[in-house]
Amino acid sequence: MFTGIIEGMGSITAIRSVGQARRLAITADYALEGTRVGDSIAVSGACLTAVMISGKRFEADVSPETIDRTTFGTARAGERVNLERALRFSDRLDGHLVSGHIDGIGIIKAIGTKANATILTIGADASLSRYMIEKGSVAVDGISLTINRCTTDWFEVSIIPHTWLATTLRLKRIGAAVNIETDMIGKYVERFFSGRKTEKTAPAKRSETVDDDYISKKGYL
Repeated sequence: MFTGIIEGMGSITAIRSVGQARRLAITADYALEGTRVGDSIAVSGACLTAVMISGKRFEADVSPETIDRTTFGTARAGERVNLERALRFSDRLDGHLVSGHIDGIGIIKAIGTKANATILTIGADASLSRYMIEKGSVAVDGISLTINRCTTDWFEVSIIPHTWLATTLRLKRIGAAVNIETDMIGKYVERFFSGRKTEKTAPAKRSETVDDDYISKKGYL
């Protein structure tokens, strides 16, 4: 579990194909003190497991499912990434609960400014936008952001100067792809109510009367 508050950036230094999967080598800009093999690290929002650590460098395997749902399918050596190590229960939750399970890819449609904020308009298909609401939360490349406005095919977020400078968003251009994780609470609520709807529409079983005929059919007479 993560918060969407980026610890720092890093660079992909090598990509190796392993069948349909990949192994990424990433060098962080900061020390990974206390991080051990087996720990989770969100790389541009995607939860990956460190399988090798040496100083600021670590390696992580990327499954075919993650490749299909994220920008890692087109990643190249030298690419900059956002990094966040897993949340500890003793930490403050400054962003929002982020699972690190990417739902899909969005495309930056417009970049503007308003006062001190950078405004990003990001295209997202209906499978993503259905879980978005104004003033709700969304993770973009692992960054916890608040949705200003949204429609069925795009949403808008404001980036404060600190976040703009401390993350990879400042390196993005119009047309760039970004990883999107929608608010998990919305997905659970939808699943809960869709399950209840199924229960209500399922035909009720006809109850049987316990009488002499019933007892006889069951072999008790």
